[in-house]
Amino acid sequence: MRLSKLSLAPVALLALGLISALPAAAQLTPKQELGKALYFDQNLSLNKNQACASCHLPPGWADPRNAADPANLVVSEGSILGLFGGRNAPSSAYAAFSPFFQWDAAAGLFVGGQFWDGRANTLKDQAKGPFLNPVEMAMPSKRAVLEAAADPFNPNLLAYQTLFMSVYRVDLASLDLNNTIVVDAVYDLLAEAIGDFEKSRELNAFTSKYDYYLAGKVRLSGNELRGLQLFNGKAKCALCHLSAPAIAADGVSVMPPLFTDFTYDNLGIPKSINPLLAANPVDFGLGGRADIAALDPQGLQLGKFKV
Repeated sequence: MRLSKLSLAPVALLALGLISALPAAAQLTPKQELGKALYFDQNLSLNKNQACASCHLPPGWADPRNAADPANLVVSEGSILGLFGGRNAPSSAYAAFSPFFQWDAAAGLFVGGQFWDGRANTLKDQAKGPFLNPVEMAMPSKRAVLEAAADPFNPNLLAYQTLFMSVYRVDLASLDLNNTIVVDAVYDLLAEAIGDFEKSRELNAFTSKYDYYLAGKVRLSGNELRGLQLFNGKAKCALCHLSAPAIAADGVSVMPPLFTDFTYDNLGIPKSINPLLAANPVDFGLGGRADIAALDPQGLQLGKFKV
């Protein structure tokens, strides 16, 4: 059973609120400017060689590593040479529209959240993780992240000092990094700024050819129209990857398609027979979360990942 239109109504309202708040052009607020600087700063990783944007490449805000990569790598390497993440990085684009992680009783499905398994509720919560992940940016602590931001040799230091002061009234130069309460609070602000950047028009452009097609500004080619017909029809892609504009809860407003219903699915892909992959650990996805496993003794959530 998929999500009903009624179930999607809060998502539609969320999307409309975000879209209406976006400026016509990619003009960033000071908080978003701060978030963007942090998002692209490789100095905030252990070896000063990885930023958020290293695994969320701007052309699609997604992991650049895939089967077409010259090195044939499906996931990006972390800051520490030879260590790789266990999952392909999802796109940051349009992630702001995902609702909080929740159980939809009407549909009988878990919905929303950030990460492939929904373990973070908000963009802010999600942004806290990669800095401290040992196979990603690999920083040893929140304090280390703040020290890297305030490092005199960080080329972004002046921007950070200016923006942290103007946005949060925080003086980076006088932070008491021995005070864990201060460190936790400023680390939260850092993550909040990144999340705010991810809500900007820059990551939520709605400027794809399909968006323009729906707006009547361009035409699809014959092959594209046949593909769309398959997508919406026989192939049944659109059952989960919703491709039509949705009517919001007000019954009037229209939100553009996001190609997801924010649910979790196990597609039943068979186990790989490639002996080179035999050593790879099994990823239980949503069902691998301890809190979900405790609620799911039958293992119905095993192997499910977010659409």
